[in-house]
Amino acid sequence: MSRAPGSATPRLDTTRQAVASSALAARLPDFFIVGHGKSGTTALYEMLTQHPQLHLPYKEPWFFASELYERTPPRPEGIPRTLEEYRAIFAGAAQNQIVGEASPIYLWSRTAAERIAAVRSDARIVAIFREPASFLHSLHLQFVESYIETESNFARALALEDERRLGRGLPRYTYWPQVLLYSEHVRYVEQLRRYRALFPPEQVLVLVYDDFRRDNEATVKEVLRFLEVDEHIPLRAVEVNATISVRSQRLHELMHAISVGRGPLSLAVKGALKALTPEKLRQGPLRRVKERLVFNAPSPPDEQVMNEVRRRYAGEVHALSEYIGRDLVKLWRYDALT
Repeated sequence: MSRAPGSATPRLDTTRQAVASSALAARLPDFFIVGHGKSGTTALYEMLTQHPQLHLPYKEPWFFASELYERTPPRPEGIPRTLEEYRAIFAGAAQNQIVGEASPIYLWSRTAAERIAAVRSDARIVAIFREPASFLHSLHLQFVESYIETESNFARALALEDERRLGRGLPRYTYWPQVLLYSEHVRYVEQLRRYRALFPPEQVLVLVYDDFRRDNEATVKEVLRFLEVDEHIPLRAVEVNATISVRSQRLHELMHAISVGRGPLSLAVKGALKALTPEKLRQGPLRRVKERLVFNAPSPPDEQVMNEVRRRYAGEVHALSEYIGRDLVKLWRYDALT
C-alpha cells in the first residue's frame, strides 16, 4: 500500500522535535568553574551570568563532590543527589546557550574530576589558583564566618590539623570537617593533575587570581574565548564575597544557633520569628544583627605567620610553576623568602 506524498513527514518531524526537546531538558553543563574558592570564582561566575550565550542558573550545586555527603550542609535547597535532580537545574537553558556551573569545592574534591568526566568527558574546565598564604587566610575567614570553623585565630586553626586528622578538635556542629585540613587545599599540582589526566589540555584553562584582580576584563575575555562565545559583549565587573572577620565569637555562635534552630532558646527565638514575620523576611533581622554586631573588616594578617605559611608551601609553588610553565615563584615573590 503506497503512502500519500509527505504523509509521514509531520509525524517524523514531531518525533525529532520531541527527542531534541527531551535532550535539551536533560542537559548537563558544557563547562565547569571548579575553583579554588576565595580566588575570584564567584566574581567570574557573576560576570559570566550576564552573557546571553551562557546559562549558569545556580551556583555551587556541589553534586560531583561526593565527600560532602558525609554530613548534610544546612542549605534550604539541599544538594541534588541524583543525576536527574542535577539535570533539572539546567532545564531552562535555551537551545543556543552554553551551559555552565561553578562549584569551587570541585578542585579540592578527590572525586569530582572523575565523576564529571564520567558524564561529560567533553566538558571544559576552568581552574583558578591563588598565592597559598593569602588564599588560606581568606579561606579561614570565610570558614569562620560560615561557622564551618570555630577557631578564629588563623595560626591556631592551621596548627590544629594534625589533631583534626585524628578526629579531634573539630567543631561540634561543622558540616564540612574534611575542609578544615587546610593543607589539603594547597595540593595544587595534585588537584590539577586529576583534571589533566581525564580531560585533554585544550579543555582545561588555568587562571591565576592576580591576573583577574589586575585586569578583570582581559581575564573574562580569555574565558569567553576558551568557551568559544562572543568576547566583545560588554560584561559589568562585580565585587562579591568581600572578606570579613568575626567581631565576637560567642555572639556569632549564638546567632548561628538561632539561625539553624539548635537548642531550646534558639528554637524559641526562631519560632517567634517564624510566627511574626513573612517567610521572605525571616532571615532579614538575623542578617542585619550579624552585619552590625558580629562581623567587621578584618585586621591585616600577621606577617610572621603569613611568611611561615609561605615557607611551608614554597615547594608547591615551585612545582606548580614548573607544571603550568609560568613563573609563579617570582609573581608571588617566593624568590624573596628568607
